[in-house]
Amino acid sequence: MLITFSKEYSAVISYPVAYKNIQQDKLLQEAPIKQIDIAIKASGFKLLGSKFTNKTIYLESSILQRKSNSKFYLLVKNQFTKIQKQLHSGIELQEILQDTIYLNLGLLTSKKVALKPNLDIKYQIGYDLLGDIKVVPDSIVISGPEDQIKKLVHLNLQRIKLNNLKENFSQNTNIIQPSKYKNLKFTTLKAIVSGKVERFTEGNLTIPFKINNLPEGVNLTTLSKKVEVVFVVALSNFAKVSKTSFTVECDFKISEKNNLSYLIPKVITQPDFIKSVKIVPLKIDFLIQK
Repeated sequence: MLITFSKEYSAVISYPVAYKNIQQDKLLQEAPIKQIDIAIKASGFKLLGSKFTNKTIYLESSILQRKSNSKFYLLVKNQFTKIQKQLHSGIELQEILQDTIYLNLGLLTSKKVALKPNLDIKYQIGYDLLGDIKVVPDSIVISGPEDQIKKLVHLNLQRIKLNNLKENFSQNTNIIQPSKYKNLKFTTLKAIVSGKVERFTEGNLTIPFKINNLPEGVNLTTLSKKVEVVFVVALSNFAKVSKTSFTVECDFKISEKNNLSYLIPKVITQPDFIKSVKIVPLKIDFLIQK
């Protein structure tokens, strides 16, 4: 047996391969082949050892030939000497059976993408959200192939479900990674979603209204000179609301254009912290005096 294994033999062995020095501005979009078959010549002992050591062959990938927009290839036979140097001593490389290896590469780019919360919140009666939902961070930088990155407008966050809510909340959630896009890199995979919750109340004020775009020489008589503004506001902001907080106007041109015998009052200005507002009545009858 010793005599047999000391003799030289030729054999074809599959070696695992890895790709080094791919250009920094490019990224593999698909996994290339993971092994190559090479014909070697060595003693029986060396051949036996090669089958069990599973040595990885590194292929130089800094210089590639382009076949199409994203398809590149390298000629393995041009790396004959480099591969020989990576084999164990006493193993002679005779032939590389794979002539060409194709690599699907995309241009690596980065983009800042907004995070979109997904909320299912039911508030306790009389309570509601005060202000806007806050997401920290509100956006992240993602990196990946250019053709994938440019299609992304935002990233969704995992759903947050809260019931009977009556106090401020802050929840950790994960960023949902798009399944149809591969090889994307994220600066973070988590975010914090929070919001302020407060008790709301309803109030009402009687506000005089103004009539705009009244033709010269035309006088209008309305049954009322004021309207009631009904608003919903957080309890903490209720004292900030006064008659000067609202401006109500009627545009005569709208009534004239649509041949209406009434004016339509609208709230033109109001505080930012008002949750909702409505006017009573919705129509104001008028008579024209010329």
